[in-house]
This record gives sequence, structure tokens and C-alpha cells, in this order.
Amino acid sequence: MFENRTILITGGTGSFGKRFAKEILKYNPSKVIIYSRDELKQFEMAQEFNDPRMRYFIGDVRDKERLIRAMEGVDYVVHAAALKQVPIAEYNPMEAIKTNVIGAQNIIDASIENGVKKVIALSTDKAANPINLYGATKLASDKLFIAGNNIVGSKEIAFSVVRYGNVVGSRGSVVPYFKKLIQEGAKYLPITDPRMTRFWITLDEGVELVLKSFKRMQGGEIFVPKLPSMKIVDLAQALAPDLPIKVVGIRPGEKLHEVMCPKDDSHLTLEFKDHFVIKPTIKFNKEVDYKINALGERGEEVEIGFEYSSDKNDWWLTKEELLKMVEKI
Repeated sequence: MFENRTILITGGTGSFGKRFAKEILKYNPSKVIIYSRDELKQFEMAQEFNDPRMRYFIGDVRDKERLIRAMEGVDYVVHAAALKQVPIAEYNPMEAIKTNVIGAQNIIDASIENGVKKVIALSTDKAANPINLYGATKLASDKLFIAGNNIVGSKEIAFSVVRYGNVVGSRGSVVPYFKKLIQEGAKYLPITDPRMTRFWITLDEGVELVLKSFKRMQGGEIFVPKLPSMKIVDLAQALAPDLPIKVVGIRPGEKLHEVMCPKDDSHLTLEFKDHFVIKPTIKFNKEVDYKINALGERGEEVEIGFEYSSDKNDWWLTKEELLKMVEKI
């Protein structure tokens, strides 16, 4: 479906954007457009890729006019741009709102303006039952993209959301932080809370999930992959078994455990073989049967009260499995 098509990736110089661009080039698209703010990262990415199908747009998702220009002739959009650091969003709430919420609406408006065929927005487990500003902005973003399906008029545009957990080795995540401390000769590894759990996904798995979601989507769904959970303390002990840990307390806005399918959405949740789908809370102008996706895969309703959370998961990574995942980065 991507052959001879044009794909735009917002936040395209980030960890996900670079890996997605590398993978999507294998599908022989006509163009892959990287839309981001940092000229140095774009310059470095252009040197690394050196591919005539790549295009680079300096721009901010806060700038709707620039987005409209960048999306001319675009078939598919992956919206990966966001302010993602939980403590930074807590201290700079309006900046997170401008990028994550207003930016989301700008993506929707620019996509409709240009007749884009499909748009997938990347979300986070922190958008489910949010307690921090980052999660709240991503929940608002999710709602905007889902509701976008109701304002397309006669245009054939579909908006969907992909929600997943912590990405192994992504910029600003715990693995590079721990490895840096170890290399610098730290005498201990700081743990916010020994009870803390997280969903865990590799960058390649995240890219594959988005590619599959483009093929599965009908518009209005939130796709949630089935992922393993891990304990932060197990990760620390896997990376540095001889180093002690020091409990330093939860950071501003941080949760002990993460949820991807909230209990309050159980009446909207469908279970497929390797993922869940959360149906929209609103009705669209067209009838959609979300129990059968565009690939013909069939899902079943979950029990009322079902919750998919990192601490109640039945799939856990061992220290050895965590170490193998980290070594692949």
C-alpha cells in the first residue's frame, strides 16, 4: 500500500521517525518527508540516509500554515512529534499543550485540507487515566484525532491512534540513562520506586505495529499492542548486577504502574490475537464494524471491568530477556 506513495513523518528526526523512515523506504514509496524543527538533526539524517526519495521540511507542528504546505501531495501521515518528558511537561505545561494538543489539531486540519488518505497518531500508555500533564495532553490529542473522522466531510480520510508503552533505548528513556551512569562509574543506580512496572516495546516492534495499523485501520480506533511488562528494579539489576540500587522517590507526575486499556473503556475494548482495539466513544457519520478490521482479522469483546495494566499483566520479562533486548539496541 506504500508503493509509489508519499509519506510524511512529524518528529521525523527522533528515534521512532528515523527507524520508521528506514523501514518504509523498503516499500518503495515515491517520497518520505521528514517534518521537524531541528536543522542539525535533519542535516545529520540526510547524511546518514543519502536517499533521493527523502525530503526534509523545517517546521513546527504548532505552525498550521507550514504543515499545510508540507502536506501537499501526501498520502499517509505518521504523527510522532510531541513533548514527551513527564517532569518537563509538569514545569512547562503550556508548552506541552501548544505542541501536543494544538499541534494535533493542526495536523488534522492540514491533512483534511490536502486530502491525505490515512493518518496515524502515536500515543502513550500515559494517556490512559492520566495523572500528569503529558498524559493529559496526549489523551486530548487522542480524542482530537478520533473526532477528526467526523469532520472530514465527503473526503476519504481516516484518522487512527496507536498507543504503546516505553520504548527500549529511545532518547531520554531509562536504558540510556542507566548505561551512562554505569559508564561514568556510578556507585549505585537510582530507582524511583522498587514496585514500579512498565510495558516494554522495542523500536522495531513499534515501527511494525504502526505499519500493520495502517493496513488494519478503518478510522476511529485506538490500537493497543499486547506487550510484556517489566520491573524497573529488574532492569537495573540486569544492567549492573553488582551495583546497589538507591530509592530516590517518584518524579513529578510519575505513576507506579501504567495502563493502556482503562477499566472505564472496557465496554469499548475488543481483543484480537496480538492487540486490542478501543472503539470510539462517539458515533460517526458512517457505520463501522470494528470487530472485523481491514485485514479481515476478527476481535471479541472483553469482559466488563477488564483493565490492561503493567502490574496485572500475565506476560513478564525476566532479567535475562531484558538484557537480551538491551543488547540489541
